[in-house]
Amino acid sequence: MEQSVGKPSSLRNFLVRFLLFGVLIIGVRFAYIIAVAGESCNIGDFCFFSLPQTLSLVIAGTGPLAVESVSGGGSLQPELYTSKDWIKGVRFYSSAFQDLIAGGYLSLQSKSLCVETPTGRDVSALREIGVKDAVGIARKGVKPLVKFGRGERIPFGNRTFDFVFSGEDSFLQSAKPADFAAEIDRTLKPGGFAVFHFSNPKDTYSFNSFLDLFHCFRVVKLHGLEGFDSSIPYIREIVLKKECGDGAGKFDFGDSNGKCYVPGYKHDLVKIAEPLISEEPLKPWITLKRNVKNIKYLPSMADISFKNRYLYVDVGARSYGSSIGSWFRKQYPKQNKTFHVYAIEADKTFHQEYALKKGITLVPYAAWVKNETLTFEIHRDPGEHVDVKGRGMGRIRPVQSLGKEEFEGEVEKIQGFDFAEWLKKTVTKNDFVVMKMDVEGTEFDLIPRLFKTGAICLIDEIFLECHYNRWQRCCPGQRSAKYEKTYAQCLQLFNSLRQSGVLVHQWW
Repeated sequence: MEQSVGKPSSLRNFLVRFLLFGVLIIGVRFAYIIAVAGESCNIGDFCFFSLPQTLSLVIAGTGPLAVESVSGGGSLQPELYTSKDWIKGVRFYSSAFQDLIAGGYLSLQSKSLCVETPTGRDVSALREIGVKDAVGIARKGVKPLVKFGRGERIPFGNRTFDFVFSGEDSFLQSAKPADFAAEIDRTLKPGGFAVFHFSNPKDTYSFNSFLDLFHCFRVVKLHGLEGFDSSIPYIREIVLKKECGDGAGKFDFGDSNGKCYVPGYKHDLVKIAEPLISEEPLKPWITLKRNVKNIKYLPSMADISFKNRYLYVDVGARSYGSSIGSWFRKQYPKQNKTFHVYAIEADKTFHQEYALKKGITLVPYAAWVKNETLTFEIHRDPGEHVDVKGRGMGRIRPVQSLGKEEFEGEVEKIQGFDFAEWLKKTVTKNDFVVMKMDVEGTEFDLIPRLFKTGAICLIDEIFLECHYNRWQRCCPGQRSAKYEKTYAQCLQLFNSLRQSGVLVHQWW
């Protein structure tokens, strides 16, 4: 009798377990569809409920870019559409876009793209005011308003849009602003408009750095708006018009001789830089330590976010610890940017240690005014002892100019290269370039060459050691015969750089 009762019980337990397992499978499937895949529910996806059929919060478009209205499902939570933040944001964007329509920058027929929009409020606003062909992209698509895409890789063809919008500091937050700008240029039609909302462009340097990314565009409107969110209380609206159709142009260095003109906003930085030391210091090595505390670095005065790459060019680098490791990587304010380092050093004594350093490119030649063979001399002051690790290149001269002149120190032959032309080929106007120059007197040849070729305009900040006939450490009251220039001539060199709008600092 016990056996006859046990059989139905076992069957019932099996059926219960089977049903529970089936429910578990359906639940996992449903969770995957909604939470992971981000798709809407339908019968084929094993979903047993959907959003109310009457929910419709955006105007459905009819053009090729139209997105379906929110009905019958969507990965957005319905409560998001009715939240105060959502409604406030949509109202703000609706008002801003209507002003753009009134100004002729946007029309109801404009094919429009909102780039890196986290919620799609701007897309919804466009559709509600009657811009039918409006779509958004973001790293996490929020259907049906926003599809997957990135500002650095917009998933649409060339010249697709009449209007592109970037709001909520999305451009400012991009890790690759140059690629972001290039994609907007690529997908926007000639004559189209690109509109940006920034919370606060901090200074004229960052603003002009932003504009430099858009070679074929012109500013047609600059307007301040009251923000709709406490995190962005003030918004600067920038409207750019695309005026050429062949992509970004090359950087124009100026006149036919290659000379450039440093823009006014860089002159403004020079005006607030630390003053030059007008009197020759008796102990320059001590003056340097004191003066470093007074230096106003460019990243401490301006925002450098809108740059493509960040580069430190050490001309006359010597050993890694001479300035790259001991000063630049430890003390220079980088605003959390990663800098690539170019170490220009012709002395083979220092080459091996750079092979083990990451993020450093060694240029094993001497910076010069043209490509030719040079000689350099290790010339030391009386009583000065320098071991092999600390020795540095002395004066460099072309082989042809030697004649019968005799050198007191060690002489070696090296290869020189045209530093100005190398710089123009290596960096661009959109890169942030910091340069330190310690070239044993050759600065009086290299700086004029940088001006003549226009390469000086590619450098944002210079730390220059000017070599002159200075007092000797070893011998009080005596000057070194190592250099021909005077301190007054060095001061003149610094003043000429600053008067031209180049932010240069005295270095020893």
